[in-house]
Amino acid sequence: MKTTPVLKRRNLGITDYQKRYRLLKSNVTRAVVRPTNKGLMIEFVDYSPSGDLVKVTVTDKTLQKEYGVYGNNIQAMYLAGYLAGKKAAAKGIESAIFDTGRYKFIHGGRLAAALKGIVDSGIEIPASEDVFPDESRINGEHLKNKVDISKYVKKGE
Repeated sequence: MKTTPVLKRRNLGITDYQKRYRLLKSNVTRAVVRPTNKGLMIEFVDYSPSGDLVKVTVTDKTLQKEYGVYGNNIQAMYLAGYLAGKKAAAKGIESAIFDTGRYKFIHGGRLAAALKGIVDSGIEIPASEDVFPDESRINGEHLKNKVDISKYVKKGE
């Protein structure tokens, strides 16, 4: 009896193919959020049989160039989500589905901050208000070197 080969990305723990398949079945643009050890990456991606089509990309380097903010703390993730959402809205993306990949979503964490930034920018993503971090954490009151995000984020646009 022949055994089924295990895909390399599944074997390395990089891709959860069952979760990816469920997200792709929705046929909606995915908001892909990936924190790294020193930075972050947020992309809006559409599926194509020949390979995923990346519509918008925001990394920590883009965030530093646009806002002068770097890192991957809650404030940086929120601002990156906001910037990515604004760029996606400019390209005509109105709604998306949140894709965390193999990362665990923690209520009030960095991924939740990125989600709140995307939602605050006007992109419609199904999410409950209780998963977002507190406003005090988004404003950086827990940080030694906080950033005034009111310079970059215009509420009520």
